[in-house]
Amino acid sequence: METTKNKLVIAYSGGLDTSYCAVSLSKKFDVHAVSVNTGGFSESEIKIIESNAYKMGVSTYKNIDAIATFYQKVVKYLIYGNVLKNNTYPLSVSAERIVQAIEIIEYAKSIGAQYIAHGSTGAGNDQVRFDMIFQTLAPEIKIITPIRDGSLTRQQEIDYLIDNGIDMSWEKSKYSVNKGLWGTSVGGVETLGSEKALPENAYPSQLEKKQEEKITLTFKKGELVALNGIENTPEKVIESLNLIASKYAIGRDIHVGDTIVGIKGRVGFEAAAALITIKAHHLLEKHTLTKWQLQHKEYLASFYGMHLHEGQYLDPVMRDMEAFLESSQKNVSGLVTVSLKPYHFSLDGIISKHDLMNAKFGSYGEENKGWSAEEAKGFIKIVGNQNKIYQQVNNTSI
Repeated sequence: METTKNKLVIAYSGGLDTSYCAVSLSKKFDVHAVSVNTGGFSESEIKIIESNAYKMGVSTYKNIDAIATFYQKVVKYLIYGNVLKNNTYPLSVSAERIVQAIEIIEYAKSIGAQYIAHGSTGAGNDQVRFDMIFQTLAPEIKIITPIRDGSLTRQQEIDYLIDNGIDMSWEKSKYSVNKGLWGTSVGGVETLGSEKALPENAYPSQLEKKQEEKITLTFKKGELVALNGIENTPEKVIESLNLIASKYAIGRDIHVGDTIVGIKGRVGFEAAAALITIKAHHLLEKHTLTKWQLQHKEYLASFYGMHLHEGQYLDPVMRDMEAFLESSQKNVSGLVTVSLKPYHFSLDGIISKHDLMNAKFGSYGEENKGWSAEEAKGFIKIVGNQNKIYQQVNNTSI
C-alpha cells in the first residue's frame, strides 16, 4: 500500500535550478510551488511560471502578491535611511529576498508542510538569507537544497530534466536580470571580472527620451505619496516614477561589495525610481532635520542596510533601528522638484513648511537676524576655548 507523501513547499522561480528541484523532489514529496511577487512580474509572466510549474509535476502553484508588503516591511525604511550600500547600491535584490523568504515559510506553515526547498547553490548570498529566515521562523520544517547538496552543474540539471521528459529551452541568456519594485540587477560576463563595464544593451531600459523634464515628488512624513501632484500608495508612486524615469536610462551603475560568504561580488543594476527617491528624500531631510538627527541617522541607516543585506532582518535590533528611523520622519514632509535628463537627474529644490532654512532667522553668509555682533564674538570665543587651552598648555605647533 502506497504511503502518503510528505508535503514540501518549493520556492519556485521557473528557472533551471528550481525546475530541477521541482521535478526531482516530486518523485519523493507532495510538492507545492510558490513564488513571491515583490515587483517586476506581469500577469502573463505569472501565468507562464504557473503553467511550467505544473509541467514539473507539482501538486499546486501559488503566486503571492507581496509588493505592498515589501514596501511596508523594507523599502519604507530604506527610504527613511537613504540606504545605499557602499554609497552606490539601493539593495534592490537583497532586500527582496528577505520578504520572499518570510512569505514562503509562512505559506509552508499554513499548509502544514514538513519540508521546504530552494534552488540556491553554495556560492551566493541567497542561501544564507533563505536558510536563516526558514530555520528561525519554522525550525520544525526541514530545509532541502538539491543544487547545493549535490554540487550540480548546469549541464547535469539539463540532462536530468531531458531524461525525465522535460525538454524545454534552457539556453542561458547572456545576461541574468532580476526585476523588482526597488530596482533591477543585471549580471553578465563583464561583472565576473573587475575591469569591464556592462554594454548599453545589457540594461533592460533603453534611452527613449532626450528632452529634459521636470517632475515633482511629494513626501509626507518621509513617505513618497504623490508624483506630479497625483496621489497614490507609495509603492504605486514608485512604480509610476520608474516608468517615467527609466525612459531616460537613469539609475545605472555597477555595485562592488562584500558577500555574506566572504568574497567580493560585482553586479550591474538600474534603479531609476529608487535612486531618485532616495536623493530627493535626502535633500528634503537636509532642510527639515537638525544636524544631530542627520548625523545619527547616517550611521544607523548604514548599519540597517548592512544587517538587511546580511540576512539579519529578524534580529530585534532591526525593529529598534526602524523605530528610530520612523521617529526621525515626523517633519520630513514637502515637495521636491527634480529634473530628468538622459542618463542622469538633478535636484532643483524643495518646498516645505518645516524648512529650517527660514529667512526670518537670517540668511547664511548674508544677513543675521538672530543675534548681535557682540553675541557672535562671545560665542566664538567660548566655542574655541578648549582648543586654545590645549594649544597653550601643550605648547603645540602645527
